[in-house]
Amino acid sequence: MGAYSKALEFYEKSYQIREKALPQNHPDLASSYNNIGQVFNNMGDYSKPLEFYEKSNKIYEKALPPNHPSLALSYNNVGQVYNNMGDYSKALEFYEKSHQIRVKALPQNHPNLATSYNNIGLVYNDMGDYSKALEFYEKSHQIYEKALPPNHPSLALSYNNIGQVYNNMGDYSKALEFYEKSHQIRERALPPNHPDLASSYNNIGAVHNDTGDYSKALEFYEKSHQIKEIALPPTHPDLATSYNNIGAAYKYMGDYSKALQFYEKSHQIREKALPQNHPDVATSYNNIGAVYNDLGDYSKALQFYEKSHQIREKALPQNHPNSATSYNNIGLVYNNMGDYSKALEFYEKSHKITEKALPPNHPDLATSYNNIGLVYKNMGDYSKALEFYEKSHKIIEKALPPNHPDLALSYNNIGQVYNNMGDYSKALECHEKSHTIYEKALPPNHPNLATCHNNIGAVYNNMGEYSKALEFYEKSHQIREKALPQNHPDVATSYNNIGAVYNDMGDYSKALQFYEKSHQIREKALPPNHPNLALSYNNIGAVYNDMGDYSKALEFYEKSHQIKEEALPPNHPDLATSYNNMGTVYFDMGDYSKALEFHEKSLKIREKALSSNHPDLASSYNNIGQVHNNIGDYSKAVEFYEKSHKIYEKALPPNHPDLGTSYSNIGGVYYHMGNYSTALEFYEKAHEIREKALPSNHPDLALSYNNIGLVYNRIGNYSKALEFYEKAHPIGEKALPSNHPNLATSYNNIGGVYKDMGDYSKALDFYEKSHQIYEKALPPNHPKLGLSYNNIGQVYNNMGDYSKAVEFYEKSHQIYEKALPPNHPDLATSYNNIGQVHNNMGDYSKALEFYEKSYQIIEKALPPNHPDLATSYNNMGTVYYHMGNYWKALEFYEKANKIYEKALPPNHPNLAMSFNNIGLIYNNMADYYKALAFHEKAL
Repeated sequence: MGAYSKALEFYEKSYQIREKALPQNHPDLASSYNNIGQVFNNMGDYSKPLEFYEKSNKIYEKALPPNHPSLALSYNNVGQVYNNMGDYSKALEFYEKSHQIRVKALPQNHPNLATSYNNIGLVYNDMGDYSKALEFYEKSHQIYEKALPPNHPSLALSYNNIGQVYNNMGDYSKALEFYEKSHQIRERALPPNHPDLASSYNNIGAVHNDTGDYSKALEFYEKSHQIKEIALPPTHPDLATSYNNIGAAYKYMGDYSKALQFYEKSHQIREKALPQNHPDVATSYNNIGAVYNDLGDYSKALQFYEKSHQIREKALPQNHPNSATSYNNIGLVYNNMGDYSKALEFYEKSHKITEKALPPNHPDLATSYNNIGLVYKNMGDYSKALEFYEKSHKIIEKALPPNHPDLALSYNNIGQVYNNMGDYSKALECHEKSHTIYEKALPPNHPNLATCHNNIGAVYNNMGEYSKALEFYEKSHQIREKALPQNHPDVATSYNNIGAVYNDMGDYSKALQFYEKSHQIREKALPPNHPNLALSYNNIGAVYNDMGDYSKALEFYEKSHQIKEEALPPNHPDLATSYNNMGTVYFDMGDYSKALEFHEKSLKIREKALSSNHPDLASSYNNIGQVHNNIGDYSKAVEFYEKSHKIYEKALPPNHPDLGTSYSNIGGVYYHMGNYSTALEFYEKAHEIREKALPSNHPDLALSYNNIGLVYNRIGNYSKALEFYEKAHPIGEKALPSNHPNLATSYNNIGGVYKDMGDYSKALDFYEKSHQIYEKALPPNHPKLGLSYNNIGQVYNNMGDYSKAVEFYEKSHQIYEKALPPNHPDLATSYNNIGQVHNNMGDYSKALEFYEKSYQIIEKALPPNHPDLATSYNNMGTVYYHMGNYWKALEFYEKANKIYEKALPPNHPNLAMSFNNIGLIYNNMADYYKALAFHEKAL
């Protein structure tokens, strides 16, 4: 800053003398105005240079003949200011005026004519019209080649400018070729510490940065920096640029502390060297904000982005593209904070400026549409997201060459929306187009190629094609291991995604191994409150939940939640996800009141933060419905499932898999209500969607067949049940690894039908197959292993082998005691089953003891009208019946009946059984009229 004020002081002294000594239209007076304007231009105060350049221009227009070279220079300077102000049409107008004079005044190969072509090319480059820019840069270059010796620095500048266009076009090999030609000339023509040589190293570094070779980029940026340190004073703005570029390389490498260190060094120089409202100071604040954004410190990011914006508002005209960038970056932070309405507001402000400032096919306009699309995607409005992504894509197709990386990115974004919409074939098509471009445009180990493999893997994972998903996630990981430093956050993401596939495959130890690798990197690379660290804890928690280790799951979910509470605003959607996950653990633990509490907390946030038709809101309603289903409040369950379903119908395409799940859940409630025809209707609707939306071997298709089989089994149509269970089983065998828990469930279901058919040897055979898988796949105290022992015990009970039945029921019970909280409904079922065997063995006091233990749990765990409480009363009544204590039996049977009448629809089989049991008592008590009345009710 000191140098500029000094320069201004001397230029103004010169001007004051000339003003007194010369007539008012003397060319030297114009020269004075021009020099003062140049200083203001370098200071970034664009309104001031325009004022002085125009004063200079007026004098030249009066004092000089119309084709004088100084007039051309004057027009050129005015054009330069308009270009800096982002007013490209005005810049072009003045550069062309300058050019017309030079064409008339100078010989056709004069270097100043080349400068003219160069400046026009520069404007077209800034306008994103790269073919035009190239055309003018090449005209400039042809003149330089003829007019100048082969090692002239201006020829180096010409090669440099052509390289810059190729870099913007995404043709990195061409860019490197021209930058290296430029560098070779500068090495010959200039002393070893010349600033232009530093510029050369810098540009070569920029290409390596764009091709993802960050270590190479750093090497060249540091070479550039070493020259600048020797050649320039310590507070020169170019030294700040040098620190800035090194900071950018560290940012891409994921070394955020280093990036911050260099960005701050850059900022310190700019604060000293430049006026406080200089656009480069705004750039400094912007870059520091970008690092804080990557670090997940959104309040800090917002603070720096707003500082940047305030400067740009003062320093730049209101429609300058950099002002649009400012609004865009603030929008980005609000998007990351989950404040989508704010994000949209700022992205739209950015878009309005971009529309006014830039030509209709400028790549920055495409970026603007893209960002608006991103918010709509996060808001769950996929049709809107698609609309904006496609607008962006059309511009990119027109503005950029067919293999430009930005075109690949565009296909990628469209693919992500199709993936979220459940249109996996479309998603795959777009991601593969993206991949084809990246393969041509980028070196084989570029991080963007890794991202592309990752996205294809994500689609295959959603399609249930886990081996394919794993293949692409591993390809992605191999690239990242080569291209990025070992603790880069993207390497952590790779491990995370591989872990997610293993989790879906039921290989929990593998999943845990990869999630922990991911977590270790994030702990080193990220600050302790970064949202991605919370994600890491969350994923580890999810595995423990699937493994049935609920206390561990809760521990990790709570760690995740603590970070989110510190890092995110109170209504951020990720905080809702956190409450939701804890609710799921409490649900699996059978603590339904806690589950409801957390799911409702999640719902409150989502209702405030998300649009009324967002799929996550549907997910919240669904989860609350699930809790009501398990506590036996079926009308409430249906109410919430239907709320969820209405949102899915509006938000998702008609064949989206989540819509299938929604039908399935409603079917599940009707199944529990004993309304089997309606349950079947909804299960079949779910199945129709899944058949259309999913590949033929998707696990969810097996789940559909399984649910339909379940209904047929319950209504006693065993051949039909078997038919559907056997359809489900081959899908599981093809889609899942041989020890996947879902395959065990499949064997279990087939075993259940054979049990109900009275074919106990067959039942035992399938239950044992199921048990063998559970033993291999799950930890020794997993509740599903308890269920497996229970089912085998049931068969032995039905076979009359009571000692064996008790043995397996007790094995089941031991697991439940270790794995579940003391009031879990499954523990009550366990006591109940042991009681049932003792009842069958005629040991009624023992039977009563276990039935009462079961009852005590159910009373605490479930609401007073839950059907399971009625079953408990019924079982105790049966013992008293067998003991000949008919009055006691009647008391318990009537308690059971009151609950069944309130909780179940009038045609439910359990209600018929209840009336029948009361009828039996009256019959044994010789009250035949009463007995007949109840038996008739049972019919």
